[in-house]
Amino acid sequence: MKTILTQPSAGPVINALRALGYNARTAIADIVDNSIDAQASNIELTFNYNSGQGYIEVKDNGCGMDVNQIQVAMSIGSKDPRKERKIQELGRFGMGLKTASFSLGKRLSVISKQNNNFVERCWDLDHVSEMNQWELFTKIPNDVKTKMSSIDNESGTIIFIDKLDRFMRSGRNPILAESFNKKVDGIDKHLSFVFHDIISSHTKLSLNGNELLAWDPFLSSHAYTNPLRPRKLRDKDTDSLIKVSTYILPHASYLNQREYKTAGGIKGWNDHQGFYIYRENRLLHFGNWLDLFPKDQASQLARVRIDISNKSDEAWQVDIKKSTVNPPDNIKNQLRIIAKEAREISKQVFYFRTQSNTGDSNIRSNVNTWQQETLDNGTSFKLNRSHPLLQKLMKNISDDNLKDLKMFLKLIELGSPANIIIVPKVEEELIQPISDSDKELVLQLCDMYKQLVKSNNADELINIILMTPSMERFNRSTVSHIIEERLDERSTEE
Repeated sequence: MKTILTQPSAGPVINALRALGYNARTAIADIVDNSIDAQASNIELTFNYNSGQGYIEVKDNGCGMDVNQIQVAMSIGSKDPRKERKIQELGRFGMGLKTASFSLGKRLSVISKQNNNFVERCWDLDHVSEMNQWELFTKIPNDVKTKMSSIDNESGTIIFIDKLDRFMRSGRNPILAESFNKKVDGIDKHLSFVFHDIISSHTKLSLNGNELLAWDPFLSSHAYTNPLRPRKLRDKDTDSLIKVSTYILPHASYLNQREYKTAGGIKGWNDHQGFYIYRENRLLHFGNWLDLFPKDQASQLARVRIDISNKSDEAWQVDIKKSTVNPPDNIKNQLRIIAKEAREISKQVFYFRTQSNTGDSNIRSNVNTWQQETLDNGTSFKLNRSHPLLQKLMKNISDDNLKDLKMFLKLIELGSPANIIIVPKVEEELIQPISDSDKELVLQLCDMYKQLVKSNNADELINIILMTPSMERFNRSTVSHIIEERLDERSTEE
């Protein structure tokens, strides 16, 4: 069958590539990936406001490139994502350097040194749009070179981005130096987070002369962090192992003010719960439960690390920006079980402060004043009737007083904010279906209030019962029916 070669128009495609959805933080992280792939041990980032004509430079001491390698690196789509890559290689599409840079500015200049030989290339999107051709400059303009650093090591690469039309603007207006610095500060925090493993192990990363310190989202070195049993899952699509490590962070009462603020991260405690997906020790995605569970306050101490290899990119649908992933269904089902366990333990720590990871866990649970109980319709909290102090009180009081004490404890449980559930109103004339335990509770309340208020007036007793915390889930007809049933039973017995 006859075919015809159709070359995409350069101008529109370039502008489409600029709109892939990078923000400044993810773009810079993608550019840093290239330096890590080049085995750099030192990466220096420079952000210069330059009187509103700002530029960004990323300099590394990696292996550098020769003339063929730099041509490939500057070509659009220089890698086939289907091909197997080296272990720990971060790049996939051969697009990141260009698309990330273009999302920041309109000119990308690269100079590299290998075996004491220098090579250089430059993309200028103004020129590409004007000519509507994929014309790559083999030389960097002199006015750009004068701003670039020098490569003093035996090898290395400098990536230089200027004409920062997107990075330097907010809407139609150029940003001020203060806003520029604030944006750079956000990038600093993001890189300390995304590359925390790599910074901690083998690579020095600095920004405007200040070395970045790794931010560990799992507080793995804190004495009261509780690491759960690590798991290994088999990815059937790639026949590779996926390592899952679960961390339950300390209760706030075990952290000082600085530790608590630091552990909250760039988004705050609630938005840092969930899965953290790493590929080759580089963070790809964080801050949710992958639609398996909703976020809730009591689960904010649970953070689950998932380590995949670059073989899993296609199966996990890793995007060009390395910021969105979607695990295969067979893996999701296994992650659901792990996440459920992590969330349950987080809730125990959050509510009950069962924090220490040393000693007898049974003893720790016995001295908690509250216990969590999972019901069909949600979670309920009950006072711990086996608490040593309560047991001592119960042994030393009369039977009548013991009965009153147990009823008072029940009222405390009903009035706990954690147990109050907002439910839709039921029509007053309808009698609701009710469990035997709830029916018995209504009758116990009736007997208790009858003694306390010294009244046999049914309407008065029903009013008091309906005002009791958590009893608003029953309507008047239901409570009245239960009480009338009991009265009928008693009259029959008599």
